[in-house]
Amino acid sequence: MNPPVTLTDAAAALRSGEVTSVALTEQAIAQADRLDGEIGTYVTRFDETALAAAGRADAELAAGVDKGPLHGIPFGVKDIIAAAEGPTTAQSLVQPDWAGKDAPVVARLKAAGAVITGKVTTMEYAIGMVDPSKPFPTPRNPWDTRTWPGGSSSGTGNGVAAGMFLAGLGSDTGGSIRIPAAFCGVSGLMPTFGRVPKSGVAPLGYSLDHVGPLARSARDCAAVLEVIAGFHPSDPDCVDLPLDLPVFGGSLEGVRIGVVREHHFPEGADPAAAPAFEAAMATLTGLGATLSEVKLPYWHEMLTADLITMCAEAFAYHRNDFAERWGDYFAATRAMLARGALISGADYVQAQRVRRVAQDALARMYDDVDVIVCPTASIGAPAYDALTDPEGRLNIDEMFAKTFTGYWDTVGNPVLAVPMGFTESGLPLSLQFAGRPFEEAVILRAGDAYQQATDWHLQVPALAALTAS
Repeated sequence: MNPPVTLTDAAAALRSGEVTSVALTEQAIAQADRLDGEIGTYVTRFDETALAAAGRADAELAAGVDKGPLHGIPFGVKDIIAAAEGPTTAQSLVQPDWAGKDAPVVARLKAAGAVITGKVTTMEYAIGMVDPSKPFPTPRNPWDTRTWPGGSSSGTGNGVAAGMFLAGLGSDTGGSIRIPAAFCGVSGLMPTFGRVPKSGVAPLGYSLDHVGPLARSARDCAAVLEVIAGFHPSDPDCVDLPLDLPVFGGSLEGVRIGVVREHHFPEGADPAAAPAFEAAMATLTGLGATLSEVKLPYWHEMLTADLITMCAEAFAYHRNDFAERWGDYFAATRAMLARGALISGADYVQAQRVRRVAQDALARMYDDVDVIVCPTASIGAPAYDALTDPEGRLNIDEMFAKTFTGYWDTVGNPVLAVPMGFTESGLPLSLQFAGRPFEEAVILRAGDAYQQATDWHLQVPALAALTAS
């Protein structure tokens, strides 16, 4: 039997008796045995404890104890998020001392009966890039292993795409949930800043970090959000607000969608990106939505504010270790942290002031629309070779000019990235649904309606499909 592709389908199959949690977990482990050496998903695997958790889930479900849609579902966890079963390396030689601890989001997954299969690859502390001189896996894209799966939630994105687990946790500071979702052809949700507790998660930007799910579908992401969202006293930024759940349906009648094209199709965009986006807009119109063109306020200022804030806050966290253990950090991490050392207090304060101005202007735009839609990126996954210049230096600034995620981290609104087609070379393309703060239900409903009308999110890389059993 082929394993269910979506979390939602697997949850239904568990309750109908078509599959067991142990079977799902064994299939996930078998897929990891086959593919992990090729695509570098795991830092640490928890096969033994995962099978034990799956057995408990099966026994509980058989006894009539149903903890909800995540009960018995295999999950991967980005390795900047603490889980008691193993170390939290942050893919770094400079590791946080969190042995035996669960972050609140992981504790909530476990309480909901999820099966944690292991800790998955990231960029060092969610800010660096791959460094072959360090003893960590190189994550690769299952659609084309010569390409980058996106970062920094690399292993979460490629693991979902390759069928190693049905959902996973990532974090997003400049796009680290949505870029891997885009490049790996899956769905990724960045909740509103403060919706999900980020304690027990190695920080990148204290005022920018979001924790959220990657999975096959918008509906899957909604199921995970329902479990991980909510106030936790350990995170001073976490808010105590109710979570409205989406009412799913195929129609978007009455939904006002603002469409962003400005800045999103730069020189060097993939030729398939604009046609795929326009086809997606036609689909949304056909579902009953009303579309109008909008321009995001303070676009360039917010990209600059994201970089200033991220680098300054990252440097603040790493400052002592950075001074004492320079050589233990990856080269790209050192470069990014060094930027933070050069940012003045005045620069940082001004960035926060401009963020407020942009948030206010964006809020006024939402008087006229319910959702804003734009591409997640204008390219498919870049080849690893394209991430360096002819001298071998990292050239990621050029690549990030073709991804459109950082604006939304800076303002803090919730954003859902979903697949919308493929490049001519067969790499996934993606679009984003952005909503008002704390209105995740609206974008999840819109994303789900789009996915009911299309099947891009159900496409599986040949590498994974050929080995699925």
